[in-house]
Amino acid sequence: MGKIREKKNAAASQSSERQGTHQIFKMNHDLGQHILKNPLVAQGIVDKSDLKPSDTVLEVGPGTGNLTVRILEKARKVIAVEMDPRMAAELTKRVQGKPEQKRLEIMLGDVIKTTLPSFDVCISNTPYQISSPLVFKLLQQRPPPRAAILMFQREFALRLIARPGDALYCRLSVNVQMWARVTHIMKVGRNNFRPPPQVESSVVRIEPKIPPPPIDYDEWDGLLRVCFVRKNKTLSASFKQSSVLEMMEKNYKTWCAQNERMVEDNFEIKALVEKVLTETGLGEKRAGKCGEDEFLKLLYEFNQVGVHFA
Repeated sequence: MGKIREKKNAAASQSSERQGTHQIFKMNHDLGQHILKNPLVAQGIVDKSDLKPSDTVLEVGPGTGNLTVRILEKARKVIAVEMDPRMAAELTKRVQGKPEQKRLEIMLGDVIKTTLPSFDVCISNTPYQISSPLVFKLLQQRPPPRAAILMFQREFALRLIARPGDALYCRLSVNVQMWARVTHIMKVGRNNFRPPPQVESSVVRIEPKIPPPPIDYDEWDGLLRVCFVRKNKTLSASFKQSSVLEMMEKNYKTWCAQNERMVEDNFEIKALVEKVLTETGLGEKRAGKCGEDEFLKLLYEFNQVGVHFA
């Protein structure tokens, strides 16, 4: 009889989740709303989050709460940030009158524009429009979370974990991997959502490096922006673009003024750039095949001669 009851309970749970994802209201495609309807996938995401009973979890885009109710079973508290008031109302109803209600805080608004409280872990079925802004907001959060378990469109997720030489390796790959360890957790097919998105999804785990690397984010990102304008061009070609040279000359003269250095009458930024690229041996390298250490070397050598990128 026990097994029969367990099957009935499981069936009832799945039926409840399906009802919760019926279109009680029309999904807002502008907000990238795709409800995760498969209870096995939702449970798998929570299980792989390695939650502790003492954890406060930030959930971004909780929707109708299919992930939320499972997180509440494992964590001390959930702070759910939801953009859509209708979704927030549905989530409120789902826990109303239950013990979990006291451990759920719903913040209504845009997570990117919201000042976030401290939390231990972030879990998100991420709206595709905010994928990159959310990643960098989490990496800049202080104190940093222990981990973020995030669902993205498959290609975006693969960019996060791409390595030098991979087709999807890009500025995003280098930037995120500088500040965090990123691992792929699972693939999620489009039919696990209602309505189904146009592309497949993947779940990744992002663990911020603690302490963070002792470099200036804006400097690092500024260098990478130049290098990855055309990732298959040589770095020498990327740095010889007129707009890049103008930016670097302006920044160099600003640095000289701040450090009471005279700029010689015959100064040419192009010659200084060529000198750095030659001495580092990176001029003929291509950004798409360079790793973190090579970009760090390039940034250090440019900074040593007074050339900055922020």
